[in-house]
Amino acid sequence: MQLGALLEAVGAAPQGAVPAVDIAGVCALAPGQPGALAWCGSADYLEQARASAAGAVLLAPGLDPAGVPGAVAVEAPQAVFAAIAARFAPDDRPPPGVHPSAVIDPSAELGADVRIGPGVVVGAAAQVGEGSSLDAGCVIGADVRLGAQARVGARVVIAPRCQIGARVLILPGAIIGSRGFGNHHDGQMWREIPQLGSVRIGDDVEIGANTTIDCGALGDTVIGDNVRIDNQCQIAHNVHIGAQTALAAQVGIAGSTHIGAGCMVGGQAGISGHLRIADRVILNGGSVVYQSIAEAGQYGSGSPLLPAPAFRRLIVLLRRLEPRLKTLEKALRRGH
Repeated sequence: MQLGALLEAVGAAPQGAVPAVDIAGVCALAPGQPGALAWCGSADYLEQARASAAGAVLLAPGLDPAGVPGAVAVEAPQAVFAAIAARFAPDDRPPPGVHPSAVIDPSAELGADVRIGPGVVVGAAAQVGEGSSLDAGCVIGADVRLGAQARVGARVVIAPRCQIGARVLILPGAIIGSRGFGNHHDGQMWREIPQLGSVRIGDDVEIGANTTIDCGALGDTVIGDNVRIDNQCQIAHNVHIGAQTALAAQVGIAGSTHIGAGCMVGGQAGISGHLRIADRVILNGGSVVYQSIAEAGQYGSGSPLLPAPAFRRLIVLLRRLEPRLKTLEKALRRGH
């Protein structure tokens, strides 16, 4: 399609003339690709834009278009680029209908236009919403409710009684509703505490590959609308995550912690159990959270990266500091 037709199709309003170029796909800004569309949202990347082999480049308003191939300014170029990229994305869902190798319980309800891939299992009384797709090897447990237009990747397991909203994307290998880590020690050995709750996931949520969301112990683990969870995250039992919060890869959240709406949690952050995190909190990557956070803002913890010799010297100094502090405290108590 011509660039102008693509912009019109996604509802973008270009600022100024639109180059008459044909666009057959999308590409990264560097090195770019002939006949493809890229985007540039900052002056920091203008030199890359000028050197790009792309057929056209979407620019943020105010950026100098000189030397940029097929430059056109649009508001929110990344969002416009994403909408156009979606038109070129291959449809790798299973074909319409139910694959012959799928095992569907007679009491399960499949909505119109579902796509069920090979080896899928759908349990008793489960409901799969209209237009949803289940990739190869998925297991949908008994009494699961899966909303309309959901996309469930290969080998995903959704345990019984979980409720999944509309337009949810669950990437391959994720497990929803696994047993929460509930155990007690009776003095001789560990004993299992039954986990009787489930998982409730809102609409327009994305759950990354190999992420695990445990069921609640008595109540439910709850994921709000439009939450984004990256790959290999661990969400423990009875955790609540507010709407539009985003978790980067390898975040771990211990049981019964409530995270507010609009939060951002950096990769490999760890959050202890039974805490409350306010709305609009940003946690830097690698942070370890041991106490509740009552106010919005950006927080971080952990030691900055140092050259190994400097780090060893720092540890030695810290070890020497403790006895010196104790000596100083004793002197202060004596009035010296």
